[in-house]
Amino acid sequence: MDAPTRRVKRLASLAVVAGAGLAVIALAAGFIGFARYAAEATTPADPRAEGIVVLTGGSARIDRALKLLVEGRGTRLLISGVNPVVTEKTLADALGAGFGVALECCVDLGHAARDTIGNAIETRNWAERQHFSSLLVVTSDYHVRRSMAELASAMPGIRLLAVPISNPDLHLADWWKEPRTFALLAREYGKYLLTVVRLALAPSAPPVAATSAAMQ
Repeated sequence: MDAPTRRVKRLASLAVVAGAGLAVIALAAGFIGFARYAAEATTPADPRAEGIVVLTGGSARIDRALKLLVEGRGTRLLISGVNPVVTEKTLADALGAGFGVALECCVDLGHAARDTIGNAIETRNWAERQHFSSLLVVTSDYHVRRSMAELASAMPGIRLLAVPISNPDLHLADWWKEPRTFALLAREYGKYLLTVVRLALAPSAPPVAATSAAMQ
C-alpha cells in the first residue's frame, strides 16, 4: 500500500472517530438538556382549556387532574390508559368521596391505551367526540416532552398545555447523584429520541375537527 493510500485511510479513520465523538457529545448534551427541562418543568399560573386529559401512571396525576376539573379549568376530563378492570365506582372508592360529583358528571375513562402512543390516539378520538380545540395534559414531569410530542403529532389542530407532576421521591435537580433517577431519565430520554425519529419519518395525522375556537 502506497503512502497516499495509507494517508487517505488514516484520515478516513480519524473522521469516523471524530464523528462518533461528536455524536456522543451531542447525545450527552441533549440528555443534560432533557434532564434540566424535566427538573424545571412548571405549571402555568392559570392553566385553562376546554378539556383535560391525564395519562395514567400514578395517583398524584389523577388527583391533580381532578382538582383542575373541580376548579373549573376544563369542562371535562379524560383519564387515559385506565386498567380495563377499573370502573368509575372503583375509582371513586379509591379516591374517596371528595371527587364523587366530578366523577359522575364530567369524567370519562379510557381503557384502550397501553402506552404513550395509545394515549395520543385515545385522546385524539375523545377530543374529536367532544369537539375540543384545547387540552390541559397532566403527566409526570419527566414524561412531558415525549407525551406532548405524541399528542401534538396525533392532533395538530389542538392547543396543548402541559401540567407536569413531580414525584417527591425523585430528585430530578440532582439526577447525577441518584442512580435510580439517572436510570429513569436515561430510559425516558432514549424513548423520547426514538419518538422524535419515528414522528419525523411518519406522516402527520390529519388536523382534528373542532367547532370551538382555540383558546389564546
